[in-house]
Amino acid sequence: MKRRILSLLLAACMTVSLLTLPAAASATTSFNDISDHTTAVAAECLRLLGAMDGYGGGTFNPEGQVTRAQFCKMATFVIKDGESQLSRYRTVTVFPDVKPSHWAAPYINLASDASRGATGEDKVDNSIIKGFMDGKFHPERVVTVGQAVTILMRLLGYTDADMGGIWPDGYMASASTVGLTDGLSTVASNPLTRGAAARLFVNLLRSDAKGGGSYGASIAASSVEGMLTTSSATAPDGSDTAMRLGNSTSYSIAGGKVSTGALNGMKGMLLLNKAGKVMTFVPEIAGSSRTVIFASGTAVKLTTASGESFTINGDTAMVVNGEQKTWETGYTMLHSGTSVTLYIGGSGGVEYIFVGVSAASSAAVVVYEKGSTAGFSGLANGSTRYSIYKNGSSATASDMRPYDVAVYNPAENSIRVCDTRITGVYENASPNVTNPSKITLMGTEFSVLPTAADTMSKLKLGQVITLLLTEDNQVAGAVEVGTSGASGNAMGIVQEVSSSSATVNLLCGLTITGKVSLKDSEVSRLKGQLAAVSSTNKGQIGLTYLSGGTTGDLDVSAKKLGSALLAENVTIYQSTLNGIKAISLSQLSSSRIPSSGVLYARTNWAGRVDLLVLTNVTGSDYVYGIAQYGEDLDSDGNVVRTYIEIVGPDGTHISNISGGITSGTFVGVELGKDGSVSKILNLTRFENIANSAWSSLTSVILGGRSYTVPSDALYYNRTTRQWITQDEARAFATTSTVYTDNSGYVRAVEVR
Repeated sequence: MKRRILSLLLAACMTVSLLTLPAAASATTSFNDISDHTTAVAAECLRLLGAMDGYGGGTFNPEGQVTRAQFCKMATFVIKDGESQLSRYRTVTVFPDVKPSHWAAPYINLASDASRGATGEDKVDNSIIKGFMDGKFHPERVVTVGQAVTILMRLLGYTDADMGGIWPDGYMASASTVGLTDGLSTVASNPLTRGAAARLFVNLLRSDAKGGGSYGASIAASSVEGMLTTSSATAPDGSDTAMRLGNSTSYSIAGGKVSTGALNGMKGMLLLNKAGKVMTFVPEIAGSSRTVIFASGTAVKLTTASGESFTINGDTAMVVNGEQKTWETGYTMLHSGTSVTLYIGGSGGVEYIFVGVSAASSAAVVVYEKGSTAGFSGLANGSTRYSIYKNGSSATASDMRPYDVAVYNPAENSIRVCDTRITGVYENASPNVTNPSKITLMGTEFSVLPTAADTMSKLKLGQVITLLLTEDNQVAGAVEVGTSGASGNAMGIVQEVSSSSATVNLLCGLTITGKVSLKDSEVSRLKGQLAAVSSTNKGQIGLTYLSGGTTGDLDVSAKKLGSALLAENVTIYQSTLNGIKAISLSQLSSSRIPSSGVLYARTNWAGRVDLLVLTNVTGSDYVYGIAQYGEDLDSDGNVVRTYIEIVGPDGTHISNISGGITSGTFVGVELGKDGSVSKILNLTRFENIANSAWSSLTSVILGGRSYTVPSDALYYNRTTRQWITQDEARAFATTSTVYTDNSGYVRAVEVR
């Protein structure tokens, strides 16, 4: 009796009856009613495979319930060669309530055929779904989670004999073990929703079959694993809609489909058909993802604008604007304020990183009135259930300003707004000025979106114009210079500069190289520093050193500059003789920095400070060590010269130092661009500091003030004359001598 009930319950069938969009529309549709990123990724995976489509208006209806007929359609596309077998099932009648005229007849007949794929003496029952005792199929009945899981476990090769206990408990338990139900509700009696179905089928493609090997790979002619860097690569046939793994191999997508870009930046597996074209991309499970705003980085660490830090292995894979790199080689390409997505594994470590927009923008809306979101829903395929981010920070309609540019990001279901504007001479256009797809400004070529055609057609070569850029630096529109509310605001760090040429890394991610006309004093001041960038002369770059905008002291704890609040994603640089370096708010141990320590401040549309350039307030660019005497001897061993040198734990020797240094003490020196000592920092000495004064390994109370202990602080054993670790210093003595700078940092600790 139990087995007969089981056969009745195992009736549930695949994919989506959905309203079918016209071919041209369905090729690029992204679903505007999915807010959950994991579901959006699963839906895109199955859309490319052909297993799930969308409804009219770009909707997916993730909470809609799946019928037996719909489930059967879905199953067809995850059965090897299932789609190619449909023609033989279109004109037969297996169930009296599923006539050949029924839209799902071929899918239902295929899924329920016990002899499907059988040859010779093969008597294995290959049906994955059966009819009811009344002989009917009941295609419109809803599938439960338990029924769906049972069917997919059978696709993996499991049978009733493999399952212990009462149905569906045995199937549900085994499904959890193989990863089929990862991230899903496991209440077997619940109706299966479309969103859950998408995730369930992607889990199926990720899972191993009972006999071993990836199930996804088993249904493809071949498969390739790697990181999907872009879905807009140049295909072998010359189209620009191919998927590319890493930095070289590109694969056209089968059926003329175009990816929305929702899968970009993910590790996974491309499933290829017999023609070598992409059936779909199956992403790996990443555990979770976090989108953060980059403030600064090292080869082993990322610090966000909010001060949160992530430890990252140098060889961690990352995608930066469509190219695969490692963190160690790629983090230097990031600018403060960049949006970075971290994929975090089950152990909590960062497994891989994605930087850049999920797909190149194909359409944009220019805002013309304060507070307007006109056209935003059109970008999102009619949806109004999107999030808004402006310059990487969460925003609302009230934050919109004239000449802001908005695009839609399908991976996040968000409207990304940017207010970057670059002013320069309109130097060239291709293929023509009337409707250009490429234009040149300051020697740099920009892609022009089709939606910018109206504004571009009104401009002429040789004019000074202001480009309105998207977040991925495409031209969404342009206006004549001097247009009210549309002044250029491009800024960048001057990497290389002479009196006649310069290379500037703009904060928006572009690199500009061209001719300049500068005095020697200007060259020295600009090298490595932040500058405003514009041009009013053809073939030249105009650079202006940025200073001013200061309205008072910087109150670090209150996050205010004078009376102005700091923006949530404030970008902070500190300036040294060797250039500026990005830092985070958490690195400022002083509670208040006087206005003299603030070189430049910029406020955003909301009146909040979103960019700061400080003096070298953290002292992080100083070289610290012990000052000691050195001697130069002649060939006879006589002293011909004595000098002071700084010796550090890595063998660093900085010689020929003069002026106010006592041998045997700890000091810091700042080096100029030529390697010579430009500044000496005498540290404050605190003696006989008990280990109990250390409130933690990163903080110590000295003279009633809390000092921060950075990870690169020095530890020295005066007795053994050896550089040691913090743990070794605390174990060697109960007291120590601590050296601090004026910014509230411990620079050296000495025990004896």
